[in-house]
Amino acid sequence: MNALTKYDMTSKQVTLVKQTIAKDCNDDEFNLYMEVARGKGLDPFLGQIIPMVFSKKDANKRKMTIIISRDGQRVIAQRCGDYRPASKPPTYEFDKELKSPLNPQGIVSATVYLWKQDPKSGEWYEVAGQAYWEEFAPIKDEWAQNDNGKNYKTGKQTLDDSGNWARMPRLMIAKCAEMQALRAGWPEQFTGLYDEAEMDRAKVLDLTASEIVLKEAEDNRMRAIGADNSITVTWGDNWALENVPVGQFFDEAVKFINESTPDTVARWRDANREPLQRYWALQKGDALELRKRIDAAIARAPSRPANDPLRNHPLMAG
Repeated sequence: MNALTKYDMTSKQVTLVKQTIAKDCNDDEFNLYMEVARGKGLDPFLGQIIPMVFSKKDANKRKMTIIISRDGQRVIAQRCGDYRPASKPPTYEFDKELKSPLNPQGIVSATVYLWKQDPKSGEWYEVAGQAYWEEFAPIKDEWAQNDNGKNYKTGKQTLDDSGNWARMPRLMIAKCAEMQALRAGWPEQFTGLYDEAEMDRAKVLDLTASEIVLKEAEDNRMRAIGADNSITVTWGDNWALENVPVGQFFDEAVKFINESTPDTVARWRDANREPLQRYWALQKGDALELRKRIDAAIARAPSRPANDPLRNHPLMAG
């Protein structure tokens, strides 16, 4: 059988998938999932392809994303005929200054190198995929409940421990890097498909895959407009984006930090994780000093008693 018909199923098998693997899908989502599974020649029962439904209780935000497990990714890649798996382990960049409960091993990034064959010369060349911890790790805001039963943000953040990011951080960031390499080398087969590790961040932030893609596209567009030597950042003014020359970014950021409340600085940091990561890649020394100033500014936030009415003020709620 060819790839398109290998996993055609009986009606009983289709029903079983609907009741188990795809139990969160509505009819349209289930039909789409089954068509992609058939088209990619992947087996739902082996966990090669998985439907993930975001915002199940919100009709306006509801979105299904199709996840391809590592086994499924390699099945697709092997069929391309011009793919070879990595011949060396992933490489990691570490920074001991980043080591914290949010980043247990102080990982900056992971890079994976796959092999692709040139169709004309027949020679093999490496395709690199790089994933940064701050872009993929499922870091979420900590919430608590006051005496009135209302939820509020504490101003702290935690690394989601429901999966493997806290237990096996190198493996998880390497999986993201490998998927980046697959998209770079084989875009026709992998564009629009995601590894589950990539979507863990979306789950804790309650974003859909399409929202993440749109945000990434907007960031890339703004970077292109501002050229390579700038940082595209928002200062919190209705999420407007501004291109700041790299040489001016430290002074602009420090001025903003000094003039803002701790909670505003915390929200600004969260909204600009990727720009701050880009600044780190370009200016590590200044970026480290900026990080220290950000942490110091946020640490100045006063601890308020549970019955303090300002505790639930919009500025305090983040």
